[in-house]
Amino acid sequence: MKILTGNDLKTGDVTWWDGQGWSRHVNDAVDVGAMADEIAAREEAARNVVSAYAIDATTDADGIRPAHIKDRIRALGPTVRPDLTLKPADPEAGNWVI
Repeated sequence: MKILTGNDLKTGDVTWWDGQGWSRHVNDAVDVGAMADEIAAREEAARNVVSAYAIDATTDADGIRPAHIKDRIRALGPTVRPDLTLKPADPEAGNWVI
């Protein structure tokens, strides 16, 4: 199974081709098969999305799942870690660590 992913032109958010347009949810993605390059080129030319490309995916009980780990991480969207704080390693040195 091949699905298309790209980034929203205005926000940069990860998007998935749902057969009619772009969705922010990977489970809305549809199999594009051999049409992947054609759809990606058309959508980029129409300025609906940037950096569109096809990835391998599988389906399971939870829905569509990208086959490769980097694409699974991408499907999760932005990661926010509220537990991280900035603090100086040495207040005198100006070096900062997370």
